Amino acid sequence: MNSHNNIPKPTLGRLPAYLRYLKSLPPECKTISATAIARALGLGEVQVRKDLGSTSGEGRPRVGYITGELITSIETCLGQNAMCKAVIVGAGKLGSALLDYEGFSVYGIEIAAAFDSRAGEWEFSQKGKPIYPMGHFSNFCRLQDIKVGIIAVPKDAAQEVCNLMVKNNIPAIWSFAPAQLSVPEGVTLQQEDLALSLAHLCKQI
Repeated sequence: MNSHNNIPKPTLGRLPAYLRYLKSLPPECKTISATAIARALGLGEVQVRKDLGSTSGEGRPRVGYITGELITSIETCLGQNAMCKAVIVGAGKLGSALLDYEGFSVYGIEIAAAFDSRAGEWEFSQKGKPIYPMGHFSNFCRLQDIKVGIIAVPKDAAQEVCNLMVKNNIPAIWSFAPAQLSVPEGVTLQQEDLALSLAHLCKQI
């Protein structure tokens, strides 16, 4: 079986669909074939076999996959058995939307809280997630063992927030600020430029 760390990004994006389908099957469906999965999801059989091979190895001849084992394997690959905690700095419209987005949990990520310089002591998002003032940031990260920091602040404040995350030993940073950030060696930085992505999409039309 291949290492879960080597799974291609497109495959990773299809795994939640496989998982939803497998969990929708009746309890008496103990085994499932790649052919049946491909037909149900409208995918190519070769693609399905390749995807499942990356996570669960080859199916058994004339049997296919044991449904329960395949579900467990995909959940493990997606990290659902070991949730990675993240925080957001910036609780404006974008930050709040990310805070309440439920799709992260499918990939084993839990957005534990948001922080904002304008937040009061007792603020919550529409779905009940906590929004704390920045004064609580360091202590929260230490107690919750935060692994991912999400930056959703204006560009002028982005590097300062990035530095704060690094100072609090957050090893991975995902930034939506329209600014080029710098991090020390050992810290992973993923920067998203929404305007650039939209412009690139429009160019494809």
